[in-house]
Amino acid sequence: MAHRVTLIPGDGTGPELTEATRRVLEATGVVLEWDLRQAGVDVMEEAGTPLPEETLASVKANGVALKGPITTPIGTGFRSVNVALRHELELYACLRPCKTYPGVRSRYEDVDVVIVRENTEDLYAGIEYEADSEAAAHVIDTLNALQVKQIAAGSGISVKPISAAGSERIIRFAFEYARSHGRREVAGVTKANIMKFTDGLFLSVFRQVSADYPDIAAREVLVDALTMQLVQRPEEFDVLVLPNLYGDIISDLTAGLVGGLGVAPGANIGTDAAVFEATHGSAPKYTGQNKVNPTAMILSGKLMLEHLGERDAAARLEAAVAAVIAAGESVTYDLKPTRDDPSAVGTSEYADAIIERLERT
Repeated sequence: MAHRVTLIPGDGTGPELTEATRRVLEATGVVLEWDLRQAGVDVMEEAGTPLPEETLASVKANGVALKGPITTPIGTGFRSVNVALRHELELYACLRPCKTYPGVRSRYEDVDVVIVRENTEDLYAGIEYEADSEAAAHVIDTLNALQVKQIAAGSGISVKPISAAGSERIIRFAFEYARSHGRREVAGVTKANIMKFTDGLFLSVFRQVSADYPDIAAREVLVDALTMQLVQRPEEFDVLVLPNLYGDIISDLTAGLVGGLGVAPGANIGTDAAVFEATHGSAPKYTGQNKVNPTAMILSGKLMLEHLGERDAAARLEAAVAAVIAAGESVTYDLKPTRDDPSAVGTSEYADAIIERLERT
């Protein structure tokens, strides 16, 4: 059966990375019907927006998108294509697996951590009041009338909403992911000892939901302790589920443990749609140079195959990527022992090596 997928090349190095990923995915033998759509700074002048309505409509219709990196326009009033997609499609779950592959430079071995980050609530909900504004003064006066602890006049205010419903769906997503992928444990990460009514709610829901999954171990970790423990013993962690802000920070930390954003895939998943994308930026200074490492986007394609139910193809794809990296011959400059190694290959040639491996399986 063919899978219809919205393909968004992005801008900067995005089109090169997307083309390499498309070729590798097709080499798995999975039949993918691409619905090519545009987004990013390159379409701003023509469309008047970096996220044209027809692109958004395509993702809604197909339910699945593979997206290259996109530059956030500066000074346009448009916050981010990524943020807009998450909001418009209600992509409440950010999935960020971080895994060590032999051949990738890292201080660690045997790391295999999956970050499940809530995407819609918490301090990133965007409910803010500017210091010295009339709205901020009204909020401060209202809150000061309700509590002994007083907020200083002239303060900027950010609101941290965390709901029981939002917490339940992300925590249940984490446990379902763990069960379907043969993972052993889910850790709920909060600062519930201090923020008792927000993180405390998240933790309470975590305890309730974990009872529905007796086959998966449940672990409670404070976020500050987690940062230390990840640096000391990252191999002891499996799946982490976190509110939005902590998830953003910890996912970059775990990417650093395994070699950086260049090997860190990502997905933003909702009830009706899912967008798969590399977690790094568009690196516009390298545009057209056939130089940038496409591993993160290719592995994001692997996550997409899993989402589509093509688990065997996903496993073969990951094995081919791992084999090419371990061999260390046909890899991009950043995967060489030194970044100026003359034997490094380009984006396209690296994809060719993965395709050759796939064709042997």
